[in-house]
Amino acid sequence: MFTKITFILSISLIVISCDTEGIKKDPVAKNEIKKKHTTVQIVSDAKESLKPTKTLTSEEDKTGIEIKWFEQGKGSKLIDGQVVKINYDVRLVDGTLVDGNELLKRDWLPFLVGYGMQTKGWDIAFKKLKVGDFVEIVLPSNMARGKDGVKGLIPPNAVNVIHVRVLGVISPTRIIDGTKVWLLEENQSNKLRATVENTVEFHYMVGTQSNPKYDISYRRNQPYALKFSDFGIVKGLKKALISAKRADKIWVLVPPSEAYGDKGLVDIVKPGESLFYDIFVTDVR
Repeated sequence: MFTKITFILSISLIVISCDTEGIKKDPVAKNEIKKKHTTVQIVSDAKESLKPTKTLTSEEDKTGIEIKWFEQGKGSKLIDGQVVKINYDVRLVDGTLVDGNELLKRDWLPFLVGYGMQTKGWDIAFKKLKVGDFVEIVLPSNMARGKDGVKGLIPPNAVNVIHVRVLGVISPTRIIDGTKVWLLEENQSNKLRATVENTVEFHYMVGTQSNPKYDISYRRNQPYALKFSDFGIVKGLKKALISAKRADKIWVLVPPSEAYGDKGLVDIVKPGESLFYDIFVTDVR
């Protein structure tokens, strides 16, 4: 069952009850594994208004999704697997605010395109956008929360109206054998980094493009304890967690070659699919 907290984009790993003193936002990581600095192409102030202005152009696709552009960016359209900074809100047609980074008192939030972080309408619409776009996206109910809605927040069969600024693309902090790692929040007060000798405990959500969020540790109210010597762990995940620290927030995109390859995983992961992990490290010991 959805609640207001679980509905908000990526909130589960932001507000988890852990010691987050000293966390640095949007860091530049320093580590021993193929260093790659996090860079953010910022084209607009995250605090700019989301109030609609004059419509420059609009379109409606065969799914019924409508997009109006109030400002247009330049460059290529967003693609699956990109992480972007967004300033956004979601409202019902009567103007009721039901989601947005302002509810979290955040100037922006990250969004991974194409992996079901929100409803399927989001991924369809975002692949028509560019960095710098300021748009209104109208999602018909079947592209939003559908007949179930969100109890106490979004009625069944409700149209969702999204206003969003695409502020920039966040490059991976590290790339190890094709596995992309975004260190979105770093606990700088804790100097203990994970090595192959440590056990890393973390909460996570993992999914694929065809099967988003197929496993969520929060539902069990118990973090996963990973030992690097354990057999059967996804190779790319192990590599991504080297140098992790307690209270780090990490996103990991693992290519098929570092996950389940051409065989997949029974009826959960299709052959040739990448895995997306949304991770909050609770302990390194």
